[in-house]
Amino acid sequence: MATGDRAMFPVLVLIFSAISGFSVVHCVTDPSDVQALQVLYTSLNSPSQLTSWKNGGGDPCGESWKGITCERSAVVSIDISDSGVSGTLGYLLSDLMSLRKLDVSGNSIHDTLPYQLPPNLTSLNLARNNLSGNLPYSISAMASLTYMNVSGNSLSMSIGDIFADHKSLSTLDLSHNNFSGALPSSLSTVSQLSALYVQNNELTGTIDVLSGLPLTTLNVANNHFNGSIPKELTSIKTLIYDGNSFDNAPASPQPQRPDKKRKPSGSKKHKNSPKAEGKSSDKGLSGGVVTGIVFGSLFVAGIIALVLYLCLHKKRKKVGGSTKRASQRSLPLSGTTEVQEQRVKDLKSSPAEKVAVDRVMKNGSISRMRSPITASPYTVSSLQVATNSFSQENIIGEGSLGRVYRAEFPNGKLMAIKKIDNAALSLQEEDNFLEAVSNMSRLRHPNIVPLAGYCTEHGQRLLVYEYVGNGNLDDMLHLNDERSMNLTWNARVKVALGTAKALEYLHEVCLPSIVHRNFKSANILLDEELNPHLSDCGLAALNPNTERRVSTQMVGSFGYSAPEFALSGIYTVKSDVYTFGVVMLELLTGRKPLDSSRTRAEQSLVRWATPQLHDIDALSKMVDPSLNGMYPAKSLSRFADIIALCIQPEPEFRPPMSEVVQQLVRLVQRASVVKRRSSDDNGFSYRTPEHDHMDFSF
Repeated sequence: MATGDRAMFPVLVLIFSAISGFSVVHCVTDPSDVQALQVLYTSLNSPSQLTSWKNGGGDPCGESWKGITCERSAVVSIDISDSGVSGTLGYLLSDLMSLRKLDVSGNSIHDTLPYQLPPNLTSLNLARNNLSGNLPYSISAMASLTYMNVSGNSLSMSIGDIFADHKSLSTLDLSHNNFSGALPSSLSTVSQLSALYVQNNELTGTIDVLSGLPLTTLNVANNHFNGSIPKELTSIKTLIYDGNSFDNAPASPQPQRPDKKRKPSGSKKHKNSPKAEGKSSDKGLSGGVVTGIVFGSLFVAGIIALVLYLCLHKKRKKVGGSTKRASQRSLPLSGTTEVQEQRVKDLKSSPAEKVAVDRVMKNGSISRMRSPITASPYTVSSLQVATNSFSQENIIGEGSLGRVYRAEFPNGKLMAIKKIDNAALSLQEEDNFLEAVSNMSRLRHPNIVPLAGYCTEHGQRLLVYEYVGNGNLDDMLHLNDERSMNLTWNARVKVALGTAKALEYLHEVCLPSIVHRNFKSANILLDEELNPHLSDCGLAALNPNTERRVSTQMVGSFGYSAPEFALSGIYTVKSDVYTFGVVMLELLTGRKPLDSSRTRAEQSLVRWATPQLHDIDALSKMVDPSLNGMYPAKSLSRFADIIALCIQPEPEFRPPMSEVVQQLVRLVQRASVVKRRSSDDNGFSYRTPEHDHMDFSF
């Protein structure tokens, strides 16, 4: 090798190494981060402004999705502020475990805040959106926060005592909302807080709780605070307090409360006195001014007359239009064809999770049009091979629509096949079946059994589901004492929370809402880690009147029936809430909803349990004996309180599932596991090893 070549060799090696490095180091984003971003994207209506973002697949870190910052394979920052996006924040933000910054400020995001946000955030900015509801309790566990801004929304109710562990929080902006009640006492523990903005709310009480904080900026203007401004706060560099009723504040004449819908501004704006009106001379208006007024008035009158003529002429054209347009005006959906077509576009652009149904104009009415099916088609022969010709030994369940078979495919993949009995269907047409399959195939939630495929060959109706191989909750609670021992209190709460999230998704995320109609412990499948997976979601569309039929398969469901269904056959989302309460009772007591082997007074679980749910002594005797006294004494009554809300006889008094989820999340976060002795009414506390991956101590 020549001398020059030898000199160039190290350089070439470095260049080659760099090129190789770029080709090899291709960032593959953590799958849970990818899924969380996909849910966020679809919840925001898949906006084109978020370039490179995808509904399915993709590599946010490797493909440089707009606003996404990564460290290696983890997403650490989302900044899509002032991007003009709308929609909601979805339900999976809490899976972004490495996320430190979330900034979605200055958009049109609406609905309530998710009950769980990314737990390790240091900066949270949700300002200037249309968010409503209250602050989720899960913020109390976000101990790393240094900056939090939720200003310029429509958040309401009390702020909540959620700041006890926020030792690093330096800036907190809650301004321009509808918060009410007193400042939470936990604010006094935020030892690093230097800037606090709570102006333009409906807050009451005193601000004494702030007196020991190292504040340099405090804005409490335009609330309903009273009492005195603490002496420690009067020396703050920037203190704004007008629009309240402080004893030691200078009175301001007729203080004005600004419009609550106004977006927050950078500085406090004071209302100026009205401008002085121009004074006319004693001689009155000049002739030139009078002439100008006359001609100006005539000109305006002429414009108005022209506009009225055009409007009347256009109206006459519409009245004399074609019968096609006349029939369109008679549709239930108001507005012109263009407006209706826009509504169709709006439906089509909604999130995939909302399972929108395409609608088209047909013969002067709105009819449904089947959306594309995302599940895979299967042949009858392939399903016969996988189930050994649907042999008896492969039956793993049976319901009102047919039997469920375990299927093993040549590649080793296990699936569950529901073979629908055509005699059980109220909707025989293939189009209706495929429409239901289309809707079911697009359900995406970690606590819902996904529909993977379907088959309609030779008049057959078969559904192919992911296989969940650890049995169902009904069997684990009622058939096998050995297995029920695995259902610790923590595991039972995890099952309740997971299934509550699944129902919340069906009721409040899907559009239109999906009523399960057959929610029971037998339809809650458990995986090896005892995570719950709700089955049969969307099957009610195949047979809306299934529950009215008296059959051997449905007798066991009578114990779950809500009063309004038993009396009138009416079944709504609130009926699902009732049956969820019954399943929670099963988890609490280990008893069946209807048990004819017990004494008459104890055969109906709801009737027997209801009077005892608010009696702590009676409650302790109701607990499933297989728990062996190992349950959280403090949260036991909270668990019972949620049950009592869900099984109320009047549907309108039952809470929505989102509220149930929030209460269960709070229960988890507040609970401490204790051992309760039958001879000790107060019990005693101690920590126990956790075997089910739930943390009850944060």
